[in-house]
Amino acid sequence: MTDEFDPLAALHEHLAATEERPVEREAGWRLGEAQALAAEIAGGGVDEEVAVRRAGEIRTLLAEVDRTGDAEADDHVAAARELANRIATRADGG
Repeated sequence: MTDEFDPLAALHEHLAATEERPVEREAGWRLGEAQALAAEIAGGGVDEEVAVRRAGEIRTLLAEVDRTGDAEADDHVAAARELANRIATRADGG
């Protein structure tokens, strides 16, 4: 068992956690799309370029979510934004 932090898995976990929360419809649609993209890259088996590109798409979707209408979901969205940004900027050496 490894203690290594996996930002791809963490990103997916944060987005999946919003699924059962009572979020506003528009936010829910974007979160669902972001979660689907995160699931694609969280399982591994995709190369770095694909992960970075998908994280950029997730970042764009999450940028459109101001508030979800649920404080707990907002916290998960904020964490997911930070992770998506971190992953998306890998291509820039960041």
